[in-house]
Amino acid sequence: MKIISAQERLQQQTGVKMVIFGVYGVGKTSLLRTIDEPTLCLDFEAGMLAVQDWNGDSISVRTWEDARDLACLIGGANPASKSIYGQRHYNIAKEKFKDCDFSKYKCIFIDSISFASKICFEWCKSQPEGLKADIRAAYGLLATEMSKWLHQFQHIPDKDIVFVGLLDQKVDEFNRTTWTPQIEGAKTALELPGILDEVISMIIKKDENGELTRKFVCHTLNPAGYPAKDRSGCLKQLEDANLGQLLKKIKNRGVKNV
Repeated sequence: MKIISAQERLQQQTGVKMVIFGVYGVGKTSLLRTIDEPTLCLDFEAGMLAVQDWNGDSISVRTWEDARDLACLIGGANPASKSIYGQRHYNIAKEKFKDCDFSKYKCIFIDSISFASKICFEWCKSQPEGLKADIRAAYGLLATEMSKWLHQFQHIPDKDIVFVGLLDQKVDEFNRTTWTPQIEGAKTALELPGILDEVISMIIKKDENGELTRKFVCHTLNPAGYPAKDRSGCLKQLEDANLGQLLKKIKNRGVKNV
């Protein structure tokens, strides 16, 4: 255990952990093209058609077992765990994916947390807890599994972790609109802002010339009530929808003062 001084902390280059929500077709997967660091895409949606010309690597993830193994390998063994994400799990996953080298990647792009939660829920329903008559047992297991999976990525110090997910629009009987993340299980959506550094909504907005443009909503207090949070303190309420530039802006905060 070591005490880290303010000077040392400023000099450390830690990875950014974020989630970007957007409606279908807004261009979330296409954000891969804006990242200029070695990136691996964990593809839960079989949705790489939109970025076939992207010069990066991807892995198609179809089972929750594979999702857990990849999180363990990329993040390393959790010394606090004696089971999932612990050293034994890491050794088994390393043998399973022995031909894969994850050390070269500086960014892990997970497309998407919405589909990952669906795969997780199907797995939960097949487990002994989930086979009970009360479906709440499966949802309880889902909340536990998703929380552990997200925390495994959260504790990776030297990589940017970017989740993308679907955004739902709901209109109540008073014609009031609310925007909510599309994730199986309410608990995961509630915990996300506490686990990740940045929560961002990707929207299409008219610019000053009346033309449609993509924007990132980054602040919790925004007129339309989009899900958003900026822990870095350096983002404007609206930022250009360029993920590469946004990552650089967050990681370069305070550099001039070092």
